[in-house]
Formats: sequence, C-alpha cells, structure tokens
Amino acid sequence: MSEKLPDNNAGTELVKRPLLIVLSGPSGVGKDAILHYLKKSSPSFHFVTTMTTRPRRHNEKDNIDYHFVSQDEFEKLLKNNELLESANVYGNWYGVPKGPIRQALKQGDDIIVKVDVQGAATIKKLASEAVFIFLMPPSIDELSARLKQRYTESTESLALRLQACEHEMKQISNFDYVVVNHHNQIESAANEVKAIIAAEKCRVQQREITL
Repeated sequence: MSEKLPDNNAGTELVKRPLLIVLSGPSGVGKDAILHYLKKSSPSFHFVTTMTTRPRRHNEKDNIDYHFVSQDEFEKLLKNNELLESANVYGNWYGVPKGPIRQALKQGDDIIVKVDVQGAATIKKLASEAVFIFLMPPSIDELSARLKQRYTESTESLALRLQACEHEMKQISNFDYVVVNHHNQIESAANEVKAIIAAEKCRVQQREITL
C-alpha cells in the first residue's frame, strides 16, 4: 500500500506511490521463471496476467501462466479500449487488461506485468512513468539452447525467434534497466529486479502512473 514518510521540513511529506513495473525481453529468456520466483518471494506485488488467444500448452495453467481467451473475447476488449497493449506475435494475440491495473493502482499496490518488447514499447507511449526492465540472455547461443530444451519449436520457428531476438536486443536503450539472466541463476536475476524496485521506491521524485 502507499506509504507517507515524514520529512525534516515541517508540513511536508514524501508520498511513496505505487509502481507499474514492465518486465520484458526476448522469448525464452526466462521471464516466466523470474515471475514465478517473485510470486513466491514477494507476495505483496500485484501480478497482472497477460491474455492470449494462443492454445494452452500441456504444462500451462489458465490465469497463472496466461489468461487464455477466445478470439471473440479478445476482440471485444480491444474494441472497447480495455487493453493496455496488444500485439499479434507469431499468429497469436497477446494483451494486458487495464481493469486489474486500475484496481491495483487504486489500492496502492505495486504492479508487475510481463510483455514482449513490442508490447513494452506500446505501454511506454501510454504510461511513460512505468519502470521498464529488460531481461536478456548472456548470449544468443545460450538463448537458442534454452528454446531447444522446451521442445515446442520447429526448426523454422526457432530461426524466426532467434532472428526476432537479435532485433529486440537492439531496443535495450528504450528501457530503464537491464538484468542478465544467467543459466541456473534465476534467484540472482530476480533479486536484481527486486533491488531495482526498492531503489525506485526511494526516489525523491516519485513516478506517478495514470491510465
């Protein structure tokens, strides 16, 4: 919740406003693993689940990994301008609903959303005061190995994702922070994300999110 800390100057207060944290990066870099760790270690954060029209994979759970919706339901939200961002990625639609974010901000909760790089660019146009964190792999070769281990990519799909990754890595300058997710070091990367959030909460000039 929002906190007010007394200042040395009489009659003044430092208001800690809720943050909107946007976690992004290439496909396969470990965004889901970071979120899973944060959910366990930092239950005070409000996590907004991305909606998607793509089919659910066998190891995924609705409203946890993604909120899986029909094409019609997604298009209705899009028409009513109820998505913070939306994008068609590899033939499937993804989007972040505005409703849960508005509610969390009203309650004073810090919000974390996970989107692709294209989605982060869209959010930045609508909510420039959000905190944008880019999660990157140590190398393209390691990212390729991670994608292969998922056994969900065809040779053609893998080539497209790696090509997209090279383009996305060039967008780092549009972000506020970068965190490298090394192999088997999820805890370290997640703690860096938490350290960034802690530092942001100590800013003299607090970010103010309006939607």
